[in-house]
Amino acid sequence: MGETITLTASDGFQLAAYLAEPAGAAKGRIVVVQEIFGVNVHIRAVCDGFAADGYRVVAPAMFDREERGVELGYQPDDIATGRAFKAKMDMDAAIRDVAAAAGQAAPGGKAGIVGYCWGGLVTYVAACRLGDSIACASSYYGGGTADYLNEKPSVPIIFHFGSEDQSIPLSQVEAIEKANPDATVYIYEGADHGFNCDHRGSYNAEAAAVARGRTLAFFDANIG
Repeated sequence: MGETITLTASDGFQLAAYLAEPAGAAKGRIVVVQEIFGVNVHIRAVCDGFAADGYRVVAPAMFDREERGVELGYQPDDIATGRAFKAKMDMDAAIRDVAAAAGQAAPGGKAGIVGYCWGGLVTYVAACRLGDSIACASSYYGGGTADYLNEKPSVPIIFHFGSEDQSIPLSQVEAIEKANPDATVYIYEGADHGFNCDHRGSYNAEAAAVARGRTLAFFDANIG
Protein backbone atom coordinates (compact mmCIF):
# COMPACT_ATOMS: atom_id res chain seq x y z
CA MET A 1 0.00 0.00 0.00
CA GLY A 2 1.15 3.50 -0.80
CA GLU A 3 0.57 6.82 0.93
CA THR A 4 -0.54 10.33 0.03
CA ILE A 5 2.17 12.97 0.08
CA THR A 6 2.36 16.67 -0.81
CA LEU A 7 4.40 18.05 -3.69
CA THR A 8 5.41 21.67 -4.25
CA ALA A 9 5.69 22.84 -7.86
CA SER A 10 8.15 25.47 -9.03
CA ASP A 11 5.46 28.18 -8.84
CA GLY A 12 4.78 27.34 -5.21
CA PHE A 13 1.55 25.44 -5.80
CA GLN A 14 1.09 22.43 -3.54
CA LEU A 15 -0.63 19.30 -4.81
CA ALA A 16 -1.24 15.82 -3.51
CA ALA A 17 0.43 12.72 -4.93
CA TYR A 18 0.30 8.99 -4.37
CA LEU A 19 3.64 7.47 -3.42
CA ALA A 20 4.29 3.72 -3.69
CA GLU A 21 7.59 2.33 -2.44
CA PRO A 22 9.21 -1.00 -3.39
CA ALA A 23 9.85 -3.64 -0.73
CA GLY A 24 13.62 -3.24 -1.00
CA ALA A 25 15.99 -0.70 -2.49
CA ALA A 26 14.50 0.99 -5.54
CA LYS A 27 16.09 -0.01 -8.84
CA GLY A 28 14.63 3.08 -10.47
CA ARG A 29 11.97 5.78 -10.24
CA ILE A 30 8.73 6.30 -12.15
CA VAL A 31 6.20 9.12 -12.45
CA VAL A 32 2.69 7.90 -13.35
CA VAL A 33 0.38 10.45 -14.98
CA GLN A 34 -3.33 9.84 -14.57
CA GLU A 35 -6.17 9.54 -17.05
CA ILE A 36 -8.95 12.14 -16.87
CA PHE A 37 -10.37 10.30 -13.85
CA GLY A 38 -7.90 11.48 -11.21
CA VAL A 39 -5.57 9.44 -9.04
CA ASN A 40 -8.30 6.85 -8.55
CA VAL A 41 -8.26 3.21 -7.53
CA HIS A 42 -6.97 2.12 -10.93
CA ILE A 43 -4.05 4.58 -11.02
CA ARG A 44 -3.09 3.67 -7.47
CA ALA A 45 -3.09 0.00 -8.51
CA VAL A 46 -0.84 0.86 -11.47
CA CYS A 47 1.56 2.56 -9.05
CA ASP A 48 1.49 -0.38 -6.66
CA GLY A 49 2.24 -2.72 -9.56
CA PHE A 50 5.33 -0.80 -10.63
CA ALA A 51 6.43 -0.62 -6.98
CA ALA A 52 6.13 -4.41 -6.76
CA ASP A 53 8.51 -4.52 -9.74
CA GLY A 54 11.12 -2.62 -7.71
CA TYR A 55 10.44 1.03 -8.59
CA ARG A 56 9.71 4.08 -6.44
CA VAL A 57 6.52 5.49 -7.95
CA VAL A 58 4.82 8.88 -7.66
CA ALA A 59 1.46 9.81 -9.22
CA PRO A 60 0.69 13.54 -8.93
CA ALA A 61 -2.94 14.61 -8.54
CA MET A 62 -3.03 16.61 -11.75
CA PHE A 63 -6.49 18.09 -11.21
CA ASP A 64 -5.65 19.61 -7.82
CA ARG A 65 -5.20 23.00 -9.45
CA GLU A 66 -8.93 22.96 -10.21
CA GLU A 67 -10.35 20.83 -7.41
CA ARG A 68 -8.77 18.78 -4.64
CA GLY A 69 -9.39 15.08 -4.31
CA VAL A 70 -10.87 14.34 -7.73
CA GLU A 71 -11.38 10.59 -7.98
CA LEU A 72 -13.80 9.40 -10.66
CA GLY A 73 -15.13 6.12 -11.98
CA TYR A 74 -15.81 5.22 -15.60
CA GLN A 75 -19.54 5.75 -16.06
CA PRO A 76 -20.84 8.31 -18.61
CA ASP A 77 -21.24 11.02 -15.95
CA ASP A 78 -17.67 10.39 -14.76
CA ILE A 79 -16.36 10.67 -18.32
CA ALA A 80 -18.18 13.98 -18.81
CA THR A 81 -16.81 15.32 -15.53
CA GLY A 82 -13.29 14.19 -16.37
CA ARG A 83 -13.43 15.81 -19.78
CA ALA A 84 -14.59 19.06 -18.19
CA PHE A 85 -11.61 19.02 -15.83
CA LYS A 86 -9.23 18.23 -18.69
CA ALA A 87 -10.55 21.18 -20.69
CA LYS A 88 -9.54 23.51 -17.86
CA MET A 89 -5.99 22.20 -17.57
CA ASP A 90 -3.06 24.39 -18.55
CA MET A 91 -0.21 22.37 -20.06
CA ASP A 92 2.54 24.57 -18.62
CA ALA A 93 1.11 24.09 -15.14
CA ALA A 94 0.73 20.36 -15.73
CA ILE A 95 4.39 20.09 -16.66
CA ARG A 96 5.38 21.99 -13.51
CA ASP A 97 3.43 19.43 -11.48
CA VAL A 98 5.08 16.52 -13.31
CA ALA A 99 8.48 18.08 -12.67
CA ALA A 100 7.66 18.26 -8.96
CA ALA A 101 6.69 14.58 -9.02
CA ALA A 102 9.91 13.67 -10.83
CA GLY A 103 11.92 15.49 -8.18
CA GLN A 104 10.13 13.60 -5.42
CA ALA A 105 10.49 10.27 -7.21
CA ALA A 106 14.20 10.64 -7.84
CA PRO A 107 15.89 13.30 -5.66
CA GLY A 108 19.03 14.38 -7.43
CA GLY A 109 18.48 11.95 -10.28
CA LYS A 110 16.14 11.12 -13.12
CA ALA A 111 12.91 9.19 -13.41
CA GLY A 112 10.97 7.43 -16.12
CA ILE A 113 7.45 8.64 -16.86
CA VAL A 114 4.36 6.78 -18.02
CA GLY A 115 0.94 8.25 -18.70
CA TYR A 116 -2.44 7.08 -19.88
CA CYS A 117 -5.11 8.86 -21.96
CA TRP A 118 -4.69 12.59 -21.18
CA GLY A 119 -1.68 11.50 -19.14
CA GLY A 120 -0.21 10.02 -22.32
CA LEU A 121 -0.25 13.49 -23.88
CA VAL A 122 1.29 15.04 -20.75
CA THR A 123 3.94 12.33 -20.87
CA TYR A 124 4.86 13.27 -24.44
CA VAL A 125 5.17 16.96 -23.57
CA ALA A 126 7.20 16.13 -20.46
CA ALA A 127 9.58 14.09 -22.63
CA CYS A 128 10.03 17.22 -24.76
CA ARG A 129 10.47 19.72 -21.94
CA LEU A 130 11.90 17.89 -18.93
CA GLY A 131 15.00 16.17 -20.23
CA ASP A 132 16.87 17.36 -17.15
CA SER A 133 14.65 15.30 -14.82
CA ILE A 134 13.04 12.66 -17.05
CA ALA A 135 15.19 9.85 -18.47
CA CYS A 136 12.59 8.14 -20.68
CA ALA A 137 8.86 8.10 -21.40
CA SER A 138 6.11 5.59 -22.20
CA SER A 139 2.94 7.19 -23.59
CA TYR A 140 -0.34 5.27 -23.77
CA TYR A 141 -3.00 6.49 -26.22
CA GLY A 142 -2.37 10.17 -25.59
CA GLY A 143 -5.18 12.06 -27.29
CA GLY A 144 -4.01 15.41 -28.62
CA THR A 145 -0.38 14.36 -29.07
CA ALA A 146 -0.60 15.23 -32.76
CA ASP A 147 -1.20 18.86 -31.75
CA TYR A 148 2.24 19.02 -30.08
CA LEU A 149 4.42 17.56 -32.82
CA ASN A 150 6.24 20.87 -33.18
CA GLU A 151 7.90 19.86 -29.90
CA LYS A 152 10.47 17.05 -29.98
CA PRO A 153 11.34 14.63 -27.18
CA SER A 154 14.84 14.95 -25.76
CA VAL A 155 14.71 11.48 -24.15
CA PRO A 156 13.85 8.00 -25.45
CA ILE A 157 10.09 7.48 -25.82
CA ILE A 158 7.73 4.67 -26.78
CA PHE A 159 4.06 4.93 -27.73
CA HIS A 160 1.12 2.54 -27.34
CA PHE A 161 -2.05 2.84 -29.43
CA GLY A 162 -5.04 0.62 -30.07
CA SER A 163 -5.97 -0.14 -33.67
CA GLU A 164 -9.67 0.40 -32.84
CA ASP A 165 -9.26 3.72 -31.02
CA GLN A 166 -11.66 6.03 -32.83
CA SER A 167 -10.50 9.04 -30.77
CA ILE A 168 -6.95 8.66 -32.12
CA PRO A 169 -7.25 7.52 -35.74
CA LEU A 170 -4.35 5.69 -37.31
CA SER A 171 -3.69 8.72 -39.51
CA GLN A 172 -2.71 10.60 -36.33
CA VAL A 173 -0.61 7.68 -35.16
CA GLU A 174 1.23 7.74 -38.49
CA ALA A 175 1.85 11.48 -38.10
CA ILE A 176 3.24 10.92 -34.59
CA GLU A 177 5.52 8.17 -35.89
CA LYS A 178 6.72 10.29 -38.80
CA ALA A 179 7.49 13.23 -36.51
CA ASN A 180 9.40 10.99 -34.07
CA PRO A 181 11.53 8.67 -36.24
CA ASP A 182 13.69 7.62 -33.28
CA ALA A 183 10.69 6.53 -31.19
CA THR A 184 9.07 3.11 -31.13
CA VAL A 185 5.34 3.12 -31.87
CA TYR A 186 3.35 0.02 -30.93
CA ILE A 187 -0.12 -0.59 -32.36
CA TYR A 188 -2.24 -3.24 -30.61
CA GLU A 189 -4.59 -4.98 -33.01
CA GLY A 190 -8.17 -5.17 -31.78
CA ALA A 191 -7.50 -2.84 -28.84
CA ASP A 192 -9.55 0.29 -28.18
CA HIS A 193 -8.89 3.49 -26.25
CA GLY A 194 -8.22 2.77 -22.58
CA PHE A 195 -7.21 -0.82 -23.21
CA ASN A 196 -4.85 -0.81 -20.22
CA CYS A 197 -7.54 -0.07 -17.62
CA ASP A 198 -9.23 -3.13 -16.15
CA HIS A 199 -12.08 -0.94 -14.83
CA ARG A 200 -13.20 0.02 -18.35
CA GLY A 201 -15.28 -1.87 -20.87
CA SER A 202 -12.48 -1.34 -23.39
CA TYR A 203 -9.99 -3.27 -21.26
CA ASN A 204 -7.95 -5.70 -23.34
CA ALA A 205 -6.03 -8.04 -21.07
CA GLU A 206 -3.67 -9.32 -23.75
CA ALA A 207 -2.77 -5.87 -25.08
CA ALA A 208 -2.39 -4.51 -21.56
CA ALA A 209 -0.01 -7.31 -20.57
CA VAL A 210 2.13 -6.95 -23.69
CA ALA A 211 2.27 -3.14 -23.35
CA ARG A 212 3.20 -3.38 -19.68
CA GLY A 213 5.95 -5.86 -20.46
CA ARG A 214 7.34 -3.56 -23.10
CA THR A 215 7.16 -0.58 -20.75
CA LEU A 216 8.95 -2.46 -17.98
CA ALA A 217 11.69 -3.63 -20.35
CA PHE A 218 12.06 -0.04 -21.58
CA PHE A 219 12.31 1.29 -18.03
CA ASP A 220 14.73 -1.45 -17.01
CA ALA A 221 16.98 -0.50 -19.94
CA ASN A 222 16.86 3.23 -19.29
CA ILE A 223 16.48 3.70 -15.52
CA GLY A 224 16.53 0.25 -13.89
